[in-house]
Amino acid sequence: MTDFEKRTQEVLEESAARLDGRTRSRLTQARHAALAGLDKPARQWWRSYVPAGAAAAAAVLAVMFYTGQPGVVPVPVVVDDTEILAADVDFTEDSDDVEFYEWAGGEVET
Repeated sequence: MTDFEKRTQEVLEESAARLDGRTRSRLTQARHAALAGLDKPARQWWRSYVPAGAAAAAAVLAVMFYTGQPGVVPVPVVVDDTEILAADVDFTEDSDDVEFYEWAGGEVET
């Protein structure tokens, strides 16, 4: 032991000797309670996630029942370019930029 450790131990023992019996008893009880807590099995980490998982499952069920179609997942619709080109749409109606459409039509043809 170093001199510092020896002196620290002496000071600690002197201060403990000056404590009254009631305080010593309470400190001893607290020490025993802390040591008894070490013998208990540790709480499993996954148990802290159970409430969050239950809330998420309830939210999913609520959305499924709210939409009225449980189990149906919306699928994005894929539109082919040929469907857009084949559509009979007149882009020049109500438009001030007729020259642009004429130019664009000429570019596609060439």
